[in-house]
Amino acid sequence: MNLSGDTPAGRLIGLALGALRPPPGRGRIALALAFGVTVHAIFAAAVLAMILAMYFGMSRSLGAVPWPWAALVNAALVLQFPLVHSALLTRRGGRMLTRLVPGRHGGTLATTTYAIIASLQLLALFALWTPSGIIWWRAEGAALAAVSVAYALAWLMLIKASYDAGAEVQSGALGWMSLMQDIRPRFPDMPTTGLFRIIRQPIYVAFALTLWTVPVWTPDQLALAMTLTAYCLAAPRLKERRFAARYGARFEAYRARVPYAVPTFRKRRKDA
Repeated sequence: MNLSGDTPAGRLIGLALGALRPPPGRGRIALALAFGVTVHAIFAAAVLAMILAMYFGMSRSLGAVPWPWAALVNAALVLQFPLVHSALLTRRGGRMLTRLVPGRHGGTLATTTYAIIASLQLLALFALWTPSGIIWWRAEGAALAAVSVAYALAWLMLIKASYDAGAEVQSGALGWMSLMQDIRPRFPDMPTTGLFRIIRQPIYVAFALTLWTVPVWTPDQLALAMTLTAYCLAAPRLKERRFAARYGARFEAYRARVPYAVPTFRKRRKDA
């Protein structure tokens, strides 16, 4: 494993080691640690809730809203994630994230605040969903084993893509670990390595795959999969606009060289 500072592992390890040797400042350190514990606890709970809820086709959850009102609540739960998630990625959303933490550390903690909000959104979606009670199909025997392996592989792909994109940003660690060191957050460069050498949007592709490789199918899972897959197709367009504005010709060359979501496996030139 390459642990140089320009690799995903090198950046994350360097950030973590720096956080272990913070400069003096009890209030700053306490704030950073509070955000760190909060973001990683909620992030872990959200991922676990998502994995389990979808594995059972959204047929098991804590929601208990009476029908037909449950349909409206479920619709609100599934729509709030893409709408708020995308809104917070705009310039106005970024300014809002900065203001959510009073004082001078709001900007440093913005990525951690964003990760906390996104994790809370996912946790609400998958923990508070009210199941319909209808099961169309449940895999058994060899089919269950095959689909379970596919589901696990989709999650491994999502983890790998998130790592390639910058685990410190995706997990929310960048903000609070930077605050521990009293430095400005250093964002990773435009991702072009790992799965990003094969397709430009591996995170969204992997996320969509987790929606469709489940061993239990219900109307709930179908509604969720269709809605969030539409988001996975549309949201990267907005992301690529931001990348084009930020990286200019370098991103345009990358976009011309690497396919959007479906790999071509043709021989590629080395990244510029």
